Amino acid sequence: VAINDLLDADYMAYMLKYDSTHGRFNGTVEVKDGHLVVNGKTIRVTAERDPANLKWNEVNVDVVAEATGLFLTDDTARKHIAAGAKKVVLTGPSKDDTPMFVMGVNHKTYAGQEIVSNASCTTNCLAPLAKVINDNFGIVEALMTTVHATTATQKTVDGPSHKDWRGGRGAAQNIIPSSTGAAKAVGKVIPELNGKLTGMAFRVPTPNVSVVDLTARLEKPASYKEICAAIKAASEGELKGVLGYTEDEVVSTDFN
Repeated sequence: VAINDLLDADYMAYMLKYDSTHGRFNGTVEVKDGHLVVNGKTIRVTAERDPANLKWNEVNVDVVAEATGLFLTDDTARKHIAAGAKKVVLTGPSKDDTPMFVMGVNHKTYAGQEIVSNASCTTNCLAPLAKVINDNFGIVEALMTTVHATTATQKTVDGPSHKDWRGGRGAAQNIIPSSTGAAKAVGKVIPELNGKLTGMAFRVPTPNVSVVDLTARLEKPASYKEICAAIKAASEGELKGVLGYTEDEVVSTDFN
């Protein structure tokens, strides 16, 4: 295991130890000779800006999780392969034709590609639900709205935003309308839904857990009870471990 990050190793250790949302790390973290030691296991730490310089072969890396958000095409992510990695998983939607996979939805179509995208958090929430609804009742068209927890790119108070003006408003003070590519991404992992879904997002002042609301026009009439039964059955069957179902009176923090 190895980590490449421009942060100082001591600061990385601090961030692993303490988390404002999830609490303290239940284990040991220290820094030795510039590397992290987690629960007694040494993790190589590097701070390379260019993935081509990472020398993954020196630590026998099989799979790289490309989580910077900067290398989301085959050409740029392939630098990890050149550095000795065998596979690369992009943690966001690809910006080219790099294949995208969502567990429980289209992962069985994986054919050994060296570089793949695991889509976005919203897509991983939406796609399994859309698959169950479409498989059982058929989706003619659908609108999704995601109520999304605050992210690290937002501002604590009003400030300049490089992406959109509203995105620069104070995160703790506002419900902020935003765009999302999740609806489009679903069309990539479920081709028969391509062009049938659209959606938007609202950023809200909570630190963790988001929700997707899906409104669909169905090919086959279905009652609310039938839809719930189909989702429950999928959560206990083919999508167990991917999709969950509850009728408890839960709120967002119950999923921290």
